[in-house]
Amino acid sequence: MHKKIIIYDTTLRDGAQAAGISFSSADKLRIVEKLDDFAIPYIEGGWPGANPKEVAFFKEARRLSLKQAKLVAFGSTRRANTSVKNDPQVKALLDAETSVVTIFGKSWMLHVQHILGTTGDENLAIIRDTVRFLKDHDREVVYDAEHFFDGFKDNPEYALKTIQAAEEAGADCIALCDTNGGTLSLDLKEIIEVVSKKIKIPLGIHSHNDSGLAVANSVLAIQLGALQVQGTINGYGERCGNANLCTIIPNLQLKLGYPCLPADKLKRLVELSRFVDELANVRHDERAPYVGTSAFSHKGGTHVNAVQKVEKSFEHVKPESVGNQRRILVSELAGRSNIWFKGVELGIDLTKNDVDLKQIVQELKKMEHEGYEYEAAEASFKLLVQKILQRHKPFFELEGFRVIIEKRGAGHSHCEATIKVKVDGVSEHTAAEGDGPVNALDNALRKALVGFYPSLEKVHLEDFKVRVLDAKGGTGAKVRVLIETKDDQALWGTVGVSENIIEASWEALVDSLEYKLLKDEEGKSAKKS
Repeated sequence: MHKKIIIYDTTLRDGAQAAGISFSSADKLRIVEKLDDFAIPYIEGGWPGANPKEVAFFKEARRLSLKQAKLVAFGSTRRANTSVKNDPQVKALLDAETSVVTIFGKSWMLHVQHILGTTGDENLAIIRDTVRFLKDHDREVVYDAEHFFDGFKDNPEYALKTIQAAEEAGADCIALCDTNGGTLSLDLKEIIEVVSKKIKIPLGIHSHNDSGLAVANSVLAIQLGALQVQGTINGYGERCGNANLCTIIPNLQLKLGYPCLPADKLKRLVELSRFVDELANVRHDERAPYVGTSAFSHKGGTHVNAVQKVEKSFEHVKPESVGNQRRILVSELAGRSNIWFKGVELGIDLTKNDVDLKQIVQELKKMEHEGYEYEAAEASFKLLVQKILQRHKPFFELEGFRVIIEKRGAGHSHCEATIKVKVDGVSEHTAAEGDGPVNALDNALRKALVGFYPSLEKVHLEDFKVRVLDAKGGTGAKVRVLIETKDDQALWGTVGVSENIIEASWEALVDSLEYKLLKDEEGKSAKKS
């Protein structure tokens, strides 16, 4: 039985150094509570000496009632030629009032001489003084050996002396950092094997992803005896990112048998990943291992047929083990198995050997030849199937629309759409403005229908993408419009294709609203039954 691996999360500090990532104090507090709920043992909150926002965060964090997590303050060793007790940054670490402090120090002589501008002996004294001072103040101390692998390759003897200084001063754990993210796995293995013979206290690993090896190197370090693994949710981090805990944890726990999280928490890993993305205002990576929407997606007909018979034939773990689910894609590669499985998923009653399946497959391939794509437009696919099976009931009828774009001088364009629709024989004629022609048309259509279908008030356009399908056609080329629409319960995609971008957008807009109304109708029918 393997020893329990200590997960150390640095999303709020190292992860926040990623381009485009910025957490407010309120965001950070919510993430701390979420990580605590997931039984993450160590949560690095930030650098309390860095700015007033960090000081305020640690002050607010004292009010949290954490169930098991330890909040960690992060900072550097004392400055060269400065008494540790007079160093303001070290004092800020104590003022944060966390039971655990992580400090980083220099392992690479290049940094000692050219960044710190001091000597090798003074750097060793810096490490000893800072660790001992924090231990004298009853702190648990994690020592991050910055640039350790680069330092070891440059001067093995000195790099070892730096971590031995931290151990002698009383550090509780030493994290070996691949700060530049450039260490290859076999080199990392050789270095850790040497270190393991010299250091008796627990080792940790802190990898960056500049060579695409952060997860692999982290897992390898654990296999070599490290007990702590540092990383971030979704792999946020400076440059190419940090080691992704959403990949490391299931790799360790599901594949290697290392206990990391309680099983019931691991089954909510997708939830954690999406929660942090939402607060970071980052679009979820659909191709992320384990937690991405495509992680257990199947497109080829033979793959779908196989996974229906034996799940592990094309799935390395059960999707449910991390809170994900199998997803069947429909495309020109689809066979009857895809269509049948997708029908079940979307609540469409299909018989696997029915002639309807053949008809749907043929129509799908025809539509994709014309430029349609349904992988990200499952709502349009469901409506297409309903039409093929002659089960579709239009919720409204277009009598006509007009879109006007007016621009005067150097000012902004003015867009207005007028539309006339008919619902159950009743006509509605209305107009609306918008930021652009599609937005104006969307507003006008919604305005015309909301009196008949009040639930459309909760619907809004979430994303809008346009792709030119044949660039050689120039401004007259056919375009595909993909729209994501959202209400208070779900998100769905629709598609439209035309040489006219307004026509393609209209097609996707109509599908988006008809799908919402179809869902409402199905919900009512389910309640009655």
